[in-house]
Amino acid sequence: MTRFTAVCTRSGNWWAISIPEIKGVHSQARRLDQVEAMAREAIALMLNVAPDSFELEVSPQLPPKVSHALVARRAAREADLVAERATAEAVSELLADGYTVRDAGRMLGISPQRVSQIAQATAAA
Repeated sequence: MTRFTAVCTRSGNWWAISIPEIKGVHSQARRLDQVEAMAREAIALMLNVAPDSFELEVSPQLPPKVSHALVARRAAREADLVAERATAEAVSELLADGYTVRDAGRMLGISPQRVSQIAQATAAA
């Protein structure tokens, strides 16, 4: 299936859309959630094909603050995964060493119920 990219740039109150793979295909949309439909319509008209006969990636040009926020959010998700794995390993080790779920929870800064949930999930895996 053919793949196109809808590059969109904010211009005043509109998103200006261009399709780099097809010279001369441009459109516009009021909101970012409307870009895909407008781009599909423009491509379909230019190529005389059905709007659902190709793949489309919407690629908005983001302000630097938004790009920074996305990088920070991705890093936070990755850190959360590392923390979850480390916590699960610590729970397993503490319980195997005879600590109570209350003591394990207190040491890890989580509730005893959460310790039990983690232990059950680890045992099931």
